[in-house]
Amino acid sequence: MLAPSQPELQDRIVALRGGIGSVPGVRVSGVHAGIKRRKRDLALIAFDREQACAAVVTTNDVKAAPITVSSEHIASGMGVRALVCNSGCANACTGERGERDARATAAQAAALLEIAPQQVIVASTGVIGVPLPLDRVQRGLERCVEQLDEGLKAAHDAAEAIMTTDRVPKLSAYAFYHDAKRYTIGGIAKGSGMIAPNMATMLAFLATDFPATQGDLQRSLAAAVDGTFNMISVDGDMSTNDAVYLCAPQGSQPLPAIFEQVVGKVALDLALAMVDDGEGATKRLEVRIVGARDSDQARAVARAIVNSSLVKTALYGEDPNWGRIIAAAGAARIGLETDRWSLALNDRRWVERGAIETLSEAEAHRELEEREIVVTLDLGLGDAIATAWGCDLSRDYVRINASYRT
Repeated sequence: MLAPSQPELQDRIVALRGGIGSVPGVRVSGVHAGIKRRKRDLALIAFDREQACAAVVTTNDVKAAPITVSSEHIASGMGVRALVCNSGCANACTGERGERDARATAAQAAALLEIAPQQVIVASTGVIGVPLPLDRVQRGLERCVEQLDEGLKAAHDAAEAIMTTDRVPKLSAYAFYHDAKRYTIGGIAKGSGMIAPNMATMLAFLATDFPATQGDLQRSLAAAVDGTFNMISVDGDMSTNDAVYLCAPQGSQPLPAIFEQVVGKVALDLALAMVDDGEGATKRLEVRIVGARDSDQARAVARAIVNSSLVKTALYGEDPNWGRIIAAAGAARIGLETDRWSLALNDRRWVERGAIETLSEAEAHRELEEREIVVTLDLGLGDAIATAWGCDLSRDYVRINASYRT
């Protein structure tokens, strides 16, 4: 069999199973440090060489100590060599002690890996207002370093270690080709509740072996986040610890278009995994806005719909109450014209211009029995489009969050 030609390789993107463990030069581990009672709760990602690091973090006015410390470390320009993340404790609203504990975590990882503390990114997720059990983290880091490895098993362990109310680990990776060379972008993430448009209660760690400048990496990550993590919703709440990090070997060449395409694919995989794993979720909702005046209008309407509790509960009950969708769209207050919109459900015309129903209630109900629902709202005002994703709001969501600490 003939090998693929260079032009064929240039456009080739291959899905991989190993998440961040698929990326050459990256080793990962996940252990049970005792922060949580039984499950893995401490992850370590180590890089064989210095990395440029891009970050998009929560816009919440209340930011956890690890966000503050990691931002300082990235700004130092020393080049990232490791990333530590614990679950079970957010280390948020913990004052000066919280910052000291975050710095001590970085210092311990640095000592074990023989690097500088400023080369370590720290992240935490879990209950807010509880001090980090630093002694357990530090002992756990010793085992993390011993167990560092490549591949799917190690990445799965790390993805499991950063979970809170998540039911399943979240991993994604793709290989791509540039100038006949193969490169990889992979990631792991957590997120199940407190997920709203404009980041979410989520952490995502992406890495690649494609060299990049910090500036190019930042622009690429920001674009990917804007169309993925910033367009999902589970419950409309925003955390103190949200962050997405993308690391790459330091380089000087511009990023090719295929790089940004693959970063977007990894980010979308992880974002949709969060929606599918939403606390108590039984259905995924995809909202497509077409015919908007501009991108801002399209995005605002899409996000308003997926973030509506009334839309979410109607979805859970399989109630074809299209009025809730239109009310949510109008609540975005971006110039919806009541005589120009039309609505489709799973590619079937549902409501025509002038609010004329073309699907019976029974037909619409049958469409809503599906696990994945697509609602398309044509605003009839222009050519701009946007897509957002969310899930239903069930009784289990209330149960999970009513007993989160108990």
